[in-house]
Amino acid sequence: MPSGCFKEQNNVCRRFPHMIETPQQILESSFRIAWDYLEATGELGEPDAAAAVLLDAIGTMMSRGEYRKLLLSNRAITAYQRRQAKQDFALVS
Repeated sequence: MPSGCFKEQNNVCRRFPHMIETPQQILESSFRIAWDYLEATGELGEPDAAAAVLLDAIGTMMSRGEYRKLLLSNRAITAYQRRQAKQDFALVS
């Protein structure tokens, strides 16, 4: 068990046991962070397509065991930006 663990439960280190969030809450928070950022920067395009990309990116990472909200949201933003850049490049070509 890593140092700094305050509580062990089901072989999982809980550094902040009072701050435990469900996977659904983590997904929602990560999605909201990414959505708000894209909206604030003016990068948010068609809402249904944007939601699909963000949810797919976050869901894929969570299925691999990643639960850090900021990392999830940042990677989802990057996935969306790459998709948009690829679409823009296809339109220009």
